[in-house]
Amino acid sequence: MLDLRFVRTNPDVVRQALINKGVSVDLDRILALDVERRQILTEVEQLKARRNQVSKQIGVLKQQGQDTSAIIAEMGEIGDRIKELDDRGRQVEEELQDLLYQLPNIPAPDVPVGEDESGNVEVKRWGEPRRFDFPVKPHWDLGVAMDGLDFERAAKVTGSRFAFIKGGVARLHRALVSFFIDYLTERGYREVLPPVIINTASYYGSGQFPKFREDVFSLAGTDYHLSSTAEVPLVNMHRDEILDEALLPLKYVGYSGCFRSEAGAAGRDTRGLIRQHYFEKVEMVQFTRPEESEAALMEIVGNAEGMLEKLNLPYRRLFMCTGDMGFGQYKKYDIEVWMPSYERYVEISSCSNMSDFQARRANIRYRPGGGKPEFVHTLNGSGLAVGRTLAAVLENYQNEDGSVTVPEVLRPYTRCDRIVG
Repeated sequence: MLDLRFVRTNPDVVRQALINKGVSVDLDRILALDVERRQILTEVEQLKARRNQVSKQIGVLKQQGQDTSAIIAEMGEIGDRIKELDDRGRQVEEELQDLLYQLPNIPAPDVPVGEDESGNVEVKRWGEPRRFDFPVKPHWDLGVAMDGLDFERAAKVTGSRFAFIKGGVARLHRALVSFFIDYLTERGYREVLPPVIINTASYYGSGQFPKFREDVFSLAGTDYHLSSTAEVPLVNMHRDEILDEALLPLKYVGYSGCFRSEAGAAGRDTRGLIRQHYFEKVEMVQFTRPEESEAALMEIVGNAEGMLEKLNLPYRRLFMCTGDMGFGQYKKYDIEVWMPSYERYVEISSCSNMSDFQARRANIRYRPGGGKPEFVHTLNGSGLAVGRTLAAVLENYQNEDGSVTVPEVLRPYTRCDRIVG
């Protein structure tokens, strides 16, 4: 959420951010409501002051034996007007807050301006894609052939975009999770197993609601929703708290199931593990001082890239443009892994600096130098999406006989060097 004072004093900056991010919000209505809200507050304060003054006058007049009917009538009119203004004030405040929740974060000054993914800037590429001397199979064919992936039975049990993961492929999936968590805990992140049922306030706090509500599975008749990412519970773990400055930065690694309706992804990546309604992900979240968030973002990016390098999976890093960076992001890098069957790079991690956008919505603060509370900065990054990494390993490490070589870094977890089924 943006500071209303910032919106009031920098309307042109906010208007340009709306254009650059491709978001439509009635900024003029926000500014008009803000004016009306302040006018109401001022008039109510004046009326209450007048009411206090009149109340004292009534006492004096009664002591003097004078007629107080006129002044008592004025008191009634003042009370009625205050009630009228209070009712209107609540309506204005509700509409204003609703519109403020729809305002995106302001992008950092160095973020490239662009309308869509064509405006993203490649800033790094690592590793050489493997050259195969046999026809490359997509991961869904590999997995099905070794009875490690079963989409058909999953569709029978649940529906499309679900999978049974079995046997050696399931072991490989588990190995990836353990490797990711070990890698990050060794670098100062505290492991957290978060709840996967989240209330509405938490989704507002992290910025997914109201804009992305249709992408979330909700539990009918309740205030609960299934978690779309561990970012949501990890950020809201400190909602309405003042953090001890001495503990900053706080670093968490959360592993959880993620549930997404993929409402806006019809027809995209319909086969395989790339775009499922349910998948598992390891997530990095940090709470930092504002002046340290830029360095923290690059640390998160480095962690995601470091794990891919340990797996020897070729990747590239993109600096995301304004039109493709996301609603709440101040700055964002996407990391894409090479997928041989696609003959292109596919997103495997998004790393974002949210500045104080989430902290302001979730009311997460600290006291710099023990002084007045200020909002922290929050950051997050996939470390990594497990299903997509599994797909990348299957494709990049496939053998002509249909088996899959286990990356060396995963062998202590799988206790084997090859997956055959």
